[in-house]
Amino acid sequence: MGEQKRKEMHKNSFVFEKKNYKVMLIGLATIVFGFILMSGGGSDDPNVFNPEIYNWRRIRLAPALVLLGFGIEIYAILLNPNANAKKK
Repeated sequence: MGEQKRKEMHKNSFVFEKKNYKVMLIGLATIVFGFILMSGGGSDDPNVFNPEIYNWRRIRLAPALVLLGFGIEIYAILLNPNANAKKK
């Protein structure tokens, strides 16, 4: 009887809810977009310097988007979607 009760109490469920996963996907997309913006700017010839590697998009915007994406991921992990339902 004790084992049956324990099985009833331990139901298979996900760690996060649907809202958490949506926010995680948004964060992941932000991180991927940041890395896409960071790519490129190289030169095919190693003897030629390409100053395009130091432009504003690769130095400022892309790392900021990656950090923002990681912040969104942390928020998604800490998000409690049932907070409003418990207050009411």
